[in-house]
Amino acid sequence: MTDTYTPPKVWTWDAENGGEWAKLNRPIAGATHDKDLPKGDHALQLYSLATPNGVKVTVMLEELLAAGHKADYDAWIIRIGDGDQFGSGFVDVNPNSKIPALMDHSTGSRVFESGAILMYLAEKFDAFLPASGPERTEVLNWLFWLQGSAPYLGGGFGHFFAYAPEKFEYPINRFAMEAKRQLDVLDRRLGESKYLGGDTYSIADIATAPWYGRAVQDKGYPNAGEFLSVHEYTNVIRWMDEVSSRPAYQRGMIVNKTWGEGEPQLAERHAAADIDAALAK
Repeated sequence: MTDTYTPPKVWTWDAENGGEWAKLNRPIAGATHDKDLPKGDHALQLYSLATPNGVKVTVMLEELLAAGHKADYDAWIIRIGDGDQFGSGFVDVNPNSKIPALMDHSTGSRVFESGAILMYLAEKFDAFLPASGPERTEVLNWLFWLQGSAPYLGGGFGHFFAYAPEKFEYPINRFAMEAKRQLDVLDRRLGESKYLGGDTYSIADIATAPWYGRAVQDKGYPNAGEFLSVHEYTNVIRWMDEVSSRPAYQRGMIVNKTWGEGEPQLAERHAAADIDAALAK
């Protein structure tokens, strides 16, 4: 770093400072425009995008359907690059203006924060989360570990390595160190356990795979796999190979996705046949 930054006594917002995603951030909450959310035929209405946090929920819903639960859903795309998350209807469901957000019209419940949505669905359908005891506690340990850790991988390492308008050594080093420490935490756990929560696949695995599993597959940030030497984390790779081979994972990963040349994409999902058609292309 060649320049030293001296913080001012009082910070002020500069909307032009922050790179390509700067327009998505502002120092206040609330809606910027009036826009109602669409509603389909199912009780479960998901408003999301196929980011790692978004696909946690679509994978969970597809896992529930694959297990025979009546968890059919409509998935509407929220184009965060266009500011859809600041529409009044979306803000009513999630005042934090982040995807994903879920409405369960069978109960009148709004659910926001991806980890909360996974817990809500697991408890609603009594699936992918043990009902009680040490097994439940261990799954929740790792679910909340993911919720607290992923911002260091995404907003920390991912931002400064891939998206920041300039490359600075200090933040890249700082967050690369933390990303590798977290991968080592996972690798050690998965060296002693088949899944994060124990012997059984759970919402902890569903939450973690789109973040750290994709990282060890080098499907996250461009050139990050080599930079972080992800080949070192053999136990995470073994686990992710198994998780990503699940049909429900493959189905959930394409919902609300509109990018990736040569990859299946599905902007909106309203029936199982929508995914079938997208995968058949």
